[in-house]
Amino acid sequence: MQYFPLASEPASGIAGWATSLVETMGGPGAGLAIALENLFPPLPSEIILPLTGFAAGQGVISLFSALFWTTLGSVVGAVALYQIGALFGRDRMYALWERLPLVKVSDLKKTEQWFVKHGMKAIFFGRMIPIFRSLISVPAGVERMPLPIFVLLTTLGSFVWNFILVMAGYLLGDQWELVESYVGVLSKVVLVLVVAALAVAVGRRLRSRRGDRQKDHV
Repeated sequence: MQYFPLASEPASGIAGWATSLVETMGGPGAGLAIALENLFPPLPSEIILPLTGFAAGQGVISLFSALFWTTLGSVVGAVALYQIGALFGRDRMYALWERLPLVKVSDLKKTEQWFVKHGMKAIFFGRMIPIFRSLISVPAGVERMPLPIFVLLTTLGSFVWNFILVMAGYLLGDQWELVESYVGVLSKVVLVLVVAALAVAVGRRLRSRRGDRQKDHV
């Protein structure tokens, strides 16, 4: 593959590593970086995805390739974690997680509780929240969520998240690093919207049940 150096390219750290993958492998390199990000949450998508968009803006890869391969990488990484969760089960998964560096068991517990409470919504919207976007695959595997549904929700949620961050890097150009500063705010907004939507849904169910009880008494 022909080498196209990025203007103002980062030379070190995670950004430098992601840059070298994209320059060497093109779109599949971006997909590999995101697959690894799913498998190892400390790798930040808020750096890798905007950088991939920047590479697309520089002509290193096409925008379609950037979106296709990063979404495919997200799905591959998520399915791998799903299979690990299904294979190991809850207890062995927690035992394994305790031995891994740079990850917290508390994050896995919170994610599991969120999945048990919200099910399919957690898979879709969880793809837009750092840390949760990776870990949500584990309880889905442990609980043996139907794989076709898991893959569909993962693809849709991942594409939305990847599209936002890749396009941000594409449009910002050599200022792609600004994206990282705003990702935390965006993730919190998504979480607030999810909680609000769920609260409305629960409120409607409670009102519906009260209405049914009143009819029964009449």
